[in-house]
Amino acid sequence: MTMPLDNIPSRKAFNWISGSQCQEGQLKQSIDPATYNVIGHYPDYGLEAAKFAVAAASKAFRETMWAHDHELRARVLDQLACAFERNRDRLLEILSLENGKVKAEAAFELDMVASKLRYSAATALVEGGRALTPKPGSISVILRQPMGVAAVIAPWNSPVILTIRSLAPALAAGCTTVIKLPAQVAQTASVMAEIMAEAEDLPNGVINLFFESGPEGSAYLVDSPEVPVVSFTGSTRTGRAISSAGARYLKRFGMELGGKTPMIVFDDADLDAALPVLQKALTVFSGQFCMTGSRLLVQDGKYEAVRNGLAERLRKVKVGPAADPSSDMGPLIDRANVARVDGVVEAAIAAGATVVERGGPINVGPLANGAFFRPALLEVSDNSLAIVQEETFGPVLTIQRFSDEAEAIRLANDNEYGLSASIWTRDVDRSLRVAQALEAGSVWINDWAKVYDGTEEGGFKQSGVGRLNGLAALDDFIEHKHIALKPGLAQR
Repeated sequence: MTMPLDNIPSRKAFNWISGSQCQEGQLKQSIDPATYNVIGHYPDYGLEAAKFAVAAASKAFRETMWAHDHELRARVLDQLACAFERNRDRLLEILSLENGKVKAEAAFELDMVASKLRYSAATALVEGGRALTPKPGSISVILRQPMGVAAVIAPWNSPVILTIRSLAPALAAGCTTVIKLPAQVAQTASVMAEIMAEAEDLPNGVINLFFESGPEGSAYLVDSPEVPVVSFTGSTRTGRAISSAGARYLKRFGMELGGKTPMIVFDDADLDAALPVLQKALTVFSGQFCMTGSRLLVQDGKYEAVRNGLAERLRKVKVGPAADPSSDMGPLIDRANVARVDGVVEAAIAAGATVVERGGPINVGPLANGAFFRPALLEVSDNSLAIVQEETFGPVLTIQRFSDEAEAIRLANDNEYGLSASIWTRDVDRSLRVAQALEAGSVWINDWAKVYDGTEEGGFKQSGVGRLNGLAALDDFIEHKHIALKPGLAQR
């Protein structure tokens, strides 16, 4: 979708490479998914932008002190945190407008940014190697050194925090970086670049950012021998494809991929506490979240109460634009995804799922022009259905019965994904027993989506490799070097 130069809105996005704003490329439109109004334009220059960005990052890694100066890295990370705090409201407005998130959910995303940057600033100061004496008269030093240029490929669904989550540890480790974001969030990305440029001690080329509508720039990052490490957040299908392509250079990949989060409700669960959280687990970010609670497993004794109570809550969800402060849930990212999610629901019904709450596209009234989709609840009994096994990436929830603990664990683990899970019970022993048995990287007990800067996050099985957050986040960007010395022993 392109537009004539004499009719473009005033909002102009730019790529940010080696400290400079770059606007080369074919101009395309940025869209508000709630109204489909044009809100600005961006230059689509993916492949060439990627090449320039990699060259700038490589030069900065070789020619600046970034890889060698822990104090500089910590100082810049703190400056970045301050810059994001100063510009929070500005970033909130564009994120809500372009991404469609209601204001409270956009604020939830942005308010995680500064603390992650400051946590990584601290790790930059404590990051180091070790020394040991493996044999008498010998000393060995183990250095932990940055790998070089790190590519950060982040998705459109939570573009700010998912960029920072990878960027912060890469910077703390001493890597220089190239960020690639999708064109659906070009305006948000451009504002992020302006904010990061406020870090006064940041050397040019240490952070570079571009966006694109196609895959060419991403493919270049994956294929370039100058980029030894890629931190990717996105679908499992894409993760498999890029790891296969990157195998040519034995690249290091850190990947958080798809999820199909099971939420297990036992008979002794507190439903007054559970139901509001179960609803939000589906509708936060309009279900466009890797940890969306999309599979609900309920024990026989509470099944009807949960099904009926949740259906009632979903019917009352007010879908609307972020501009309306009373909106509970915003639009999907675009109309194509509305059609895709609706097709998933139709296919599930045809395959045997029973409708509890159909939900679906809003095709009449003032919201008809936007990419709105009401949340859906489907009852299933066959765990092999695609709606149970595959990530939907939209506000569609399945509900399924189980009789005992063993069946709940079996059903929850019968899936290729293993990103996260939620357990609802008042039995402490059961909660810990089931948590240990679940094949998931994050398990929440009587809660959902609790993620902290200091706790590792990542997936089991086909939900990813490596970990983000916590001290382990640095490992994706570090090489270990052994230096052996033989000074001998002092004469006695």
